[in-house]
Amino acid sequence: MKDLRNSVRRAPAAEEPPGRRRAGRHAVPRPEPRLPAGPHGLPAPPAARQRPPEVRRVRVDEAQAGQRLDNYLIRALKGVPRSHIYRLIRDGQVRVNAARVDVTCRLAAGDEVRIPPTRTAAVRPGRPVPLDADELPVLFEDSALIVVNKPAGLAVHGGSGVAFGVIERLRAARPEAPMLELVHRLDRETSGLLLVAKKRSALTALHAAWGGDSIQKVYLALVKGRFGAQARLLDLPLRKYVSRGGERRVSVDRSGQSARTRVSLVQAGPDCSLVRAALETGRTHQIRVHLAHVGHPILGDEKYGDFDLNRALARAGLKRMVLHAAELRLKHPLSGEPLRFEAPLPQDLEAVCTRLLREGLPAAGPRADAGPMKGDGDAGSAV
Repeated sequence: MKDLRNSVRRAPAAEEPPGRRRAGRHAVPRPEPRLPAGPHGLPAPPAARQRPPEVRRVRVDEAQAGQRLDNYLIRALKGVPRSHIYRLIRDGQVRVNAARVDVTCRLAAGDEVRIPPTRTAAVRPGRPVPLDADELPVLFEDSALIVVNKPAGLAVHGGSGVAFGVIERLRAARPEAPMLELVHRLDRETSGLLLVAKKRSALTALHAAWGGDSIQKVYLALVKGRFGAQARLLDLPLRKYVSRGGERRVSVDRSGQSARTRVSLVQAGPDCSLVRAALETGRTHQIRVHLAHVGHPILGDEKYGDFDLNRALARAGLKRMVLHAAELRLKHPLSGEPLRFEAPLPQDLEAVCTRLLREGLPAAGPRADAGPMKGDGDAGSAV
């Protein structure tokens, strides 16, 4: 007898209804896709869902006129790396009045800037703490310019591990100010005179004059060794490079940019000297690299200085690099009136200079447990 079980033709499986799937012999519900919630818990309309970035067309106003395109975009696209901004300009994705331009294009009032879709980095948490007059003394202020006496240890702007610097905290203290921009920069460990522009026209005029002889910038530095009584012009070209450890540095190099520093002796000690350094150009780390190159590194300079001597000085109580922006002479950017500003050495530096110029430097022998300081073992580029 035939096996009835084998002779029975099985009916075709019924089509499963939507929302169900087979799991063994039993069907289980398939979860419904969840839509973004809109008002009152209802699914959001398509327009309210995540929208990709769109092209923006921005009109330049009077306050923004005169600045370069790259600087304009750096402020407009907070969190976007500079390298990406430059690439957008080179590729023609950024346009001014529908035309391709380069990074040096100067914007005029009424220009239309096309800004392509760009994803910016997440905003850093927290807010800058406003600076008060005790932290940042204001030496001069009018409708176009602020001159402050920056203390050592305070960065002029955020970046490189610093959340907020002088300019961010100054803006936080003056939220009503339509514009506050750095005219120039000082290293974090350098104290002294710093200019901040309150108007775009003042900033543009000061930038145009900064590389010339109409602005005189004088620093005081305490250096290793006895500097000669005769003033010297250090005319040594400088080149930026990145060390093997990824650190940004500057060295004297014939292929570099022209750089000139005029140095004269203020006071000589047994084995150190207080010198006056007047900048004729304004390259990054110019005074520090020039003085180190001629055998007179600045005391406390952890990047270009004498590292064994710096350790001995730190044990003796020196907490910072002995470099101070002491004097500025310029013409007012709008009125043309001659201006002169001076900032004496801070009390801590004055005390250090007085003692070392009288008693001399401590012994610079390295401790047995002292590890390499920042910059050790990197010879840089050949001259």
